[in-house]
Amino acid sequence: MTDNPNQNLGAAEPQGASQDAAIVTRRRALMMGAVTASAVVSIKPALAQTAGSVLNCEIPVPGNHAAGGYIGPDGKIVSPDTPGAFPPAGRNFTGEEVKRAMNGRSLPGTSYDQSKAYVNYIRRLQSGQSGFTCYASLQMPR
Repeated sequence: MTDNPNQNLGAAEPQGASQDAAIVTRRRALMMGAVTASAVVSIKPALAQTAGSVLNCEIPVPGNHAAGGYIGPDGKIVSPDTPGAFPPAGRNFTGEEVKRAMNGRSLPGTSYDQSKAYVNYIRRLQSGQSGFTCYASLQMPR
């Protein structure tokens, strides 16, 4: 026998150490699973909320950059005395209303031709103009 009382325990330590490592590994795996599951639960409502907010965003016709202008049949901003031009909409249209109008329906409170002119205006929106971000988000696939 030897003078070291821990010498015989050396053979048992690796087995105990491997059990401890296995427990730690399982705990980590469970924790990772819990983190992943909570991330999925958090992301899904966020995506649903984003989709909802796209349909609730608003597009002014015309926007602030063209206040006082009328809308020509081609969607361009024109002076009020232009023949065939339509007056400003008087209210903002929601993303949902615009999406329906782009699929063939008329914008609420407008005639067929007036709706076509307003939709043409919306299609011509560029970055930096009021309503552009809303219109651009309608174009993104879901």
